[in-house]
Amino acid sequence: MNRQILWIGPLVAIAFITLNALFIVDEREKALVLQFGQVRAVEEEPGLALKIPFIQNVVRYDDRILSLETQSLEVTPLDDRRLVVDAFARYRIENVVQFREAVGVGGVRSAESRLERILNAATREILGSVASNTILSADRAALMERIRDNAKIEAENLGVEIIDVRLKRTDLPTQNLEATFARMRAEREREAADEIARGEEAAQKIRAQADRTQVEIVSEAQKEAEIIRGEADAMRNAIFAESFGQDPSFFEFYRSMRAYEEAFNASNTSLVITPDGDFFEFLKSADSE
Repeated sequence: MNRQILWIGPLVAIAFITLNALFIVDEREKALVLQFGQVRAVEEEPGLALKIPFIQNVVRYDDRILSLETQSLEVTPLDDRRLVVDAFARYRIENVVQFREAVGVGGVRSAESRLERILNAATREILGSVASNTILSADRAALMERIRDNAKIEAENLGVEIIDVRLKRTDLPTQNLEATFARMRAEREREAADEIARGEEAAQKIRAQADRTQVEIVSEAQKEAEIIRGEADAMRNAIFAESFGQDPSFFEFYRSMRAYEEAFNASNTSLVITPDGDFFEFLKSADSE
């Protein structure tokens, strides 16, 4: 019984040492074996791994794609219209040894702080080289790629690979909104005034063309009317001449009737003339003679 008790102590010690010498590497992470702060081994494959118990320790880093959201950043494009930009990045720890040497015991939090400064600098540089309309248009996709490429170079010093950068929001600062809206309103009013002026000009041209066409049509109609009237007068005179040749007395009678019609056409016509004059020759009865 005493011998069994004596064996339990060493067995427990061996088990304790063995457990401290073994560690598991998850498939979603990478591990560094450190001895007095220095990297002694890199474990990137999932499974069991060994370390010297009590002397070496293990530091684990996430091997998955991580996300970083930056604080709102104010940038000034080429046209001096300040914009507030919110961005986020997707990154991955590519080289754990270099990552450990760059950030030390600060780990991911320290790395993200430095990554944010890198992203902000790249964002200011790229967005500051173009006009605000380009940033707010479909061309922003190309701008995000340029920001990623610029930041990617700097992030390599941290042992980090930046996979993607996206601009979530690109808005005007609150204090500039009212002035911007006023400027946009003035631009739209100017465009409306230009359209109205062009419409008035087009209307005047159409109106002038219509008046000209009207004058031409009326002139042409009057011309044709005069021609027809002249032809009719010529035909009438020809008929009168033919009638006078055939029966002069009837022609004189007709002419007298026309004279009576024209003389007495108005209701207030007054004539001072002797009744036995030649004008009333055809109104005289046979008894009056």
